[in-house]
Amino acid sequence: MKRPMTPDILCIGSTLWDIIGRTPASLRLGGDVPGRITRLPGGVAFNIAMTLARFGLHPAILTSIGRDAEGEELIAACTRMGLITAHAYRSDDLPTDRYMAIEGANGLIAAVADAHSLEAAGAKILRPLSDGTLGSEAAPWPGLIALDGNLTEALLSDIAGSPLFVKADLRLAPASPGKAERLSPLLRHPGATLYVNLEEARLLSRAEANTAPQAAAALLALGASRVLVTDGGKACAEGTAGQGILTASPPQVMVSRVTGAGDTFMAAHIVAERRGADREAALQAALRAAADYVSKEVGS
Repeated sequence: MKRPMTPDILCIGSTLWDIIGRTPASLRLGGDVPGRITRLPGGVAFNIAMTLARFGLHPAILTSIGRDAEGEELIAACTRMGLITAHAYRSDDLPTDRYMAIEGANGLIAAVADAHSLEAAGAKILRPLSDGTLGSEAAPWPGLIALDGNLTEALLSDIAGSPLFVKADLRLAPASPGKAERLSPLLRHPGATLYVNLEEARLLSRAEANTAPQAAAALLALGASRVLVTDGGKACAEGTAGQGILTASPPQVMVSRVTGAGDTFMAAHIVAERRGADREAALQAALRAAADYVSKEVGS
């Protein structure tokens, strides 16, 4: 019997179906325009894991996926993409989650994330970290973990103080501005790196920051160990406690899609650091990967 592959990184959070409507037209409230509607595997944890797999890593997803038809299809899709799904929590009672968004030439118009099953599963998705499969309190997981803000605030608060995560290299993604503040309990975790956009950084820091470097400084002042703040096509910032703040501007490209860009940035940054890149080189690699992602049509 073939033994499961040991993961290079654990991606904890949402893995679901993305239903995205895109149009090349600018949209306003009540707009009804031609475009294309796609359904693809998505979710923050999935998007990060998928990009990591493209770079040759072996990520495992810790998430909730139903045993319904959509869940079976999603597991098969993840497996084809090289993701380790053996540790995912599979529920007979909870349906597979979904995300729906509308994008126009003027960016993301609106989105609804239905991650109710992930929230309902709660700490059950973390069992492999405590039952000896991937770790335990006596021998916690010692490697990379990408964690997204689709988990409940209560569970994220528990993780912040859990002995299961004391040796982890935690990489945090809020999932959306509406869920950014859920990560507050983890802001001062000594092993955490926070990846946020400017709006999410403002919500977490409660500071009137107008630029990514200002927002990074505000988060470091609150006790964060390391933060990366993006601002669309404007300058982004990487701030590390005691080492100052780096800034860099993303390549200028024609934007064809936006959903998943932040997750791609985060994954590319993780891969660059894993390969030994210094702070500046890792930041530049992440910006190039995100620019390449947003400039390509879906499916390319």
